[in-house]
Amino acid sequence: MSNAADYSAIESLRDGTIIEIRALQPDDRDDMLAAIGRTSAQSLQRRFFVPKRGFSEQEVSFFMNIDFDSHVALIAQIDENGRPVIAGGGRYIMARPGQAELAFVVVDAYQGKGIAKALLRHLIAIAREARLQELTAEVLPENAAMLKVFSGLGFRAGASRDPQLRHLVLRLA
Repeated sequence: MSNAADYSAIESLRDGTIIEIRALQPDDRDDMLAAIGRTSAQSLQRRFFVPKRGFSEQEVSFFMNIDFDSHVALIAQIDENGRPVIAGGGRYIMARPGQAELAFVVVDAYQGKGIAKALLRHLIAIAREARLQELTAEVLPENAAMLKVFSGLGFRAGASRDPQLRHLVLRLA
């Protein structure tokens, strides 16, 4: 999906901070790794559901090699001391035809500002344009902030395969 690969939009956060939501590019690798390095172990566990401090080269390659068809990834860039840095990211990955699973992470220093909600709104728009029928997400029950973000954008509880996770669903069609 070439439109998603070139995606870029400017957003104003709740506190008036301006961010750019754009497609993740291969040359964002170092900035993405820096953002992960500035993210707490707790936030990474909420994203990956297991303690995570490092990533193998294979994992980094998976997260960076995006086809913008079956795997769409957006980042939120913010100006930090005069230079753009990655404050968060969101993606969806096709689970089966017409259905994709979402995942997000926001650097701790930028949590609570509306970045995940902004990323989610843009991913929903891209998914609709791609004619997906459904988006899903798995969220830890203690991640109240993300549960609120998903609920606020119309996601509903679905049957969970894992009693330790909340399964959320948004029907697009």
